[in-house]
Amino acid sequence: MTTTIRLRPNGPLYIDQPLILELPDGSRIERTGDTALCRCGHSRTAPFCDGSHRAAGFADGGHVEDDKAEPPTEAGGPLEIRVRRNAMLVVRGPVEIVGADGSRSSRNKAALCRCGHSGNRPFCDASHRRCGFAIDGED
Repeated sequence: MTTTIRLRPNGPLYIDQPLILELPDGSRIERTGDTALCRCGHSRTAPFCDGSHRAAGFADGGHVEDDKAEPPTEAGGPLEIRVRRNAMLVVRGPVEIVGADGSRSSRNKAALCRCGHSGNRPFCDASHRRCGFAIDGED
């Protein structure tokens, strides 16, 4: 099963299929319904979106440009996403990332930005290191 991650313009990553989140402390959260994950870096409920992108003025139209796209493999079960401490989201499993403008990329593994500063959004380019991205409780 290929999971679809949709980019909301100026907002979160949106997933409406089952997933497992592995948090930095090693705990796991299983979600079966709609999940919005922060990509602006300002949510107080990270890794989940709390709408802070609006007040923060996060601006990203949600275009996907990917030179590492690959055909998804077949896999069973929900998508797994590892939340890296004060860093990116690491997605493992067949996924299609769909931009707000209809642009698309297929991957079997991806590092997605959650600090809001990547120059290659939605993908991580290690900007979290340069901008000092830190989430309370992940130190």
